[in-house]
Amino acid sequence: MQATIRRFDEETRSGSVLLDDGVEIAFDGAAFDAGRMRLARFGQRVRITVVGEGAHRVITAVTLATFPEPGTSANR
Repeated sequence: MQATIRRFDEETRSGSVLLDDGVEIAFDGAAFDAGRMRLARFGQRVRITVVGEGAHRVITAVTLATFPEPGTSANR
């Protein structure tokens, strides 16, 4: 699923993304680290891995739209 960075804190590596339907979802430093990115900026297009549904959605990885999906053999 793709999204757009809304905010990002370099110190904690946490932030939030906006989905294409305008819903904002927060992510923590572990999700950011899982995507192997070094930095994110406002407005940047990213790919996210999400578990759960509705209000219980949790982002488990944030990566660039052009990077391989986290956990695939291309990342090892």
